[in-house]
Amino acid sequence: MHGEPKIAIIGSGSWATALAKILLNNVEHINWYFRNTDNIDQFKRFGHNPNYLRGVEFDIDRISFFDNLDQIIEESDLLVLAIPSAFLHDSLKEVTVDMSHKFIVSAVKGIVPHGNQIVGSYLHETFKVPYDRVGVIAGPCHAEEVALERLSYLTIASPDIKRAADFANLLECEYIRAHVSDDIFGTEYASVLKNIVAIASGIVHGLRYGDNFQAVLVANAIQEIKRFVDKVHPISRDIKSSAYLGDLLVTTYSQFSRNRTFGAMIGKGYTTRTAQIEMHMVAEGYYATKSIHEINEEFKVKMPICEAVYTILYENVPPSVGIRQLTEKLR
Repeated sequence: MHGEPKIAIIGSGSWATALAKILLNNVEHINWYFRNTDNIDQFKRFGHNPNYLRGVEFDIDRISFFDNLDQIIEESDLLVLAIPSAFLHDSLKEVTVDMSHKFIVSAVKGIVPHGNQIVGSYLHETFKVPYDRVGVIAGPCHAEEVALERLSYLTIASPDIKRAADFANLLECEYIRAHVSDDIFGTEYASVLKNIVAIASGIVHGLRYGDNFQAVLVANAIQEIKRFVDKVHPISRDIKSSAYLGDLLVTTYSQFSRNRTFGAMIGKGYTTRTAQIEMHMVAEGYYATKSIHEINEEFKVKMPICEAVYTILYENVPPSVGIRQLTEKLR
């Protein structure tokens, strides 16, 4: 890519909106895909996303809106995917153009349930995108705090460190620090697993366990994440860095964590369906819980926290029983 790359944001939720805000600090123009043309019309009329982070105002002259995926892909060099993982396959199956020569950055933080794949593997197998053209946005960074311009740190992972660094430079601004990593598999799996742990954290909060137990839960969770990512992709990594531990901490403790909110509702007695309806937002960890359970049938990693969440969400074990059984397995 020579000069300023043509950047496309694929998705219209809160994280997509936050990323658009960040990128427009450093690029003159972005392309932005919305499935719903009514939302595009409202965005153009009012200058903000009609459904998410409504307080963030945009100069719409610096945005080209698209409702056709093939068209936005053809007219862009770098694609930022910010569609919830549960809907990613159904959205991208409309694509007929070749994406294999684009640099594609996943901001999804979820598993594609269609084949129980992290997004990088899904892009590689379904669209023949080479791994060195895949990037992952990792790290503790809630969209709501980006909207408030509170200092946040991101990690851009890709086997091609040069491409990762180029994209990281496009994110750097007064309130964003961006670093690079070559661990696309570990960072992406860790970002999936922390959502499951956040549901567990919410459940124990809903059951009125205290801060002491929450700390034990998180301490065990980072060990559980390390066991899994080391088994799936055994390379040297510092699990205590912000891309892994930092993301886990913010997702398990923050008021903005939709997975923690979802878990808290389950702990208070909501059914999964009722909790999903009331939230009006996607809790990625709900889908990830089933996918990780199925993936781990092959790897057989000891994962008591993820298994406890699975039994509660998918086997109808009462939350109080599932967590009480979990307490016997933590140290």
